[in-house]
Amino acid sequence: MRRLTIALALLAATAAVAACSASAPPGWTYAPAPSATPIPSGASGSPGASGSAAPSEAPSVAPSVEASSGASPSAGGSGGAGGTLTVTAPVGASTDGFDPTTLETAADTPFSLAFDNQDTGVSHDLVLKNPDGSKVALTGDVAIFAGPGQRTLGVPALAAGDYTFLCEVHPATMTGKLTVK
Repeated sequence: MRRLTIALALLAATAAVAACSASAPPGWTYAPAPSATPIPSGASGSPGASGSAAPSEAPSVAPSVEASSGASPSAGGSGGAGGTLTVTAPVGASTDGFDPTTLETAADTPFSLAFDNQDTGVSHDLVLKNPDGSKVALTGDVAIFAGPGQRTLGVPALAAGDYTFLCEVHPATMTGKLTVK
């Protein structure tokens, strides 16, 4: 009986060493469970996000997230008159932030913000704040939504100044600056 116990222990140790030294990566990844606590969306009037991947009340019908001829989606991108600026929430945005974090556009001209949430299963939104801290009234689907997904938001003509854009779900890490000239 003792030999059987030793043999089984040796077999288990051999299997553990073989599993730890295998060159293939695991066939799974870990993703934390979504929060069960709703997060209010503020300006949208919707009840908030529950962490589920359920679609928002008003689905986005934006045909494209591509920048128009007067805009550039690059870091520090700038938009010409009536152009489209693109803000992306890449995978890991809740800790790494938006891409880009600085934008520039012309004063006194309405434009669009294309928000691309690439963070699968993670809820984000895009809010624009005036220099005094109040929210800019954006048009379009401003509700918090889980990625991947895109929303195109209309921005009214803004006076020259610095505006902050942020995700209300992750305001400490997902912020950026829009310079209006």
